Amino acid sequence: MKRIAILAVFVASHALAHHGWSEYDAGQPLELAGTIEASGYSHPHGFAQLKAGSKTWTVVLAPPSRMENRGLTQQMLAAGKQASVYGYPNRNKPEELRAERITVEGKTVELR
Repeated sequence: MKRIAILAVFVASHALAHHGWSEYDAGQPLELAGTIEASGYSHPHGFAQLKAGSKTWTVVLAPPSRMENRGLTQQMLAAGKQASVYGYPNRNKPEELRAERITVEGKTVELR
């Protein structure tokens, strides 16, 4: 029984450590539009490098299974595609954004 309790605490703490969404400022939402320079469709979260104006943002997306289930395919995130994202900036990394939604090829996908 003690082992189960220890395992439960370990799993819960690992899950909370992974989803450190408090790093992102939900009080300062941003909407960016630009060109995808690179992307990754990998675990735990996909990403896109989005060139918006003179700045390249690292946009943190959802896990690949969620993106796929909601219709955001890996091909839609190809370099050179135009995209817009709505999300929250990282408090400590000035060029990182956690996306709540992304629009590519006229299709808007809710990620959270």
